[in-house]
Amino acid sequence: MGRRSDHTREELAELIVAAGHAHLAEAGFARFSAREVAKRIGYSIGTLYNVFGSYDGLMLAINGRTLDLWHTELAARLDEAPGDRLTAAIGAYFDFALANRHAWTALYDFRLPEGTPLPPFYAEKVAAITGLVVAEVAAALPPARRARAPDLARSLLATVHGHCFFALNGTFALLGESDPLAAAQARVREAVAAAAQ
Repeated sequence: MGRRSDHTREELAELIVAAGHAHLAEAGFARFSAREVAKRIGYSIGTLYNVFGSYDGLMLAINGRTLDLWHTELAARLDEAPGDRLTAAIGAYFDFALANRHAWTALYDFRLPEGTPLPPFYAEKVAAITGLVVAEVAAALPPARRARAPDLARSLLATVHGHCFFALNGTFALLGESDPLAAAQARVREAVAAAAQ
C-alpha cells in the first residue's frame, strides 16, 4: 500500500523526480519504467500520474532535471574557462554526455506526440542552455556579424551533438576517428571563422 499521506505534493514531486532520474540514469530510456519508480518510493503508479498528469509529464519532469544539471555544469565550466570559452563549452558537452550517458540520451530519445508543444517550463530550460551557447558564439564573432549567432549556434550544436553521439555509440571508432572532441572543436572553430568574414 502506498504512503499516501507521508509527503506534501511538492515533496512527492521531488521524491518522484529524484527516484525517476536515478532509475533513468541506471537503466536508460528503453528500459525506464514508471512502475519501477513507484516501487522505489513506495507509492502506487497512480500517484505518479496524479502528480505529473501522465507518463509524458513524468518524463518531462525527469528530463527537466537533466537539463538543470547540464545547465549548471555548462555555466560552471564557462565561468572557469581562462580563454577559449567555446572550446570549453564543447568539452563540457562531451563530459556531461559521457558522465550522464543514459540521462543525456533520454533528452533525445523521448518525444512528445507530434504536434504537442513543449510546456513552458521545459522550453525555458532548453532556452537557458541554448542561450549560453548563443552568447558564446556571439562573443566569438565580430560585432558586425553577431546577428548570425542564433542560427550559427543551432548548427554548431548539431555538429557537436553529432560528434558526441558518434563517439558514445562507437561509430567514430569504426570510422577511424581517434579524437572526436578535437574534431568537434576544429569544426566549430572553422565555422565561426567562416561566419566572422
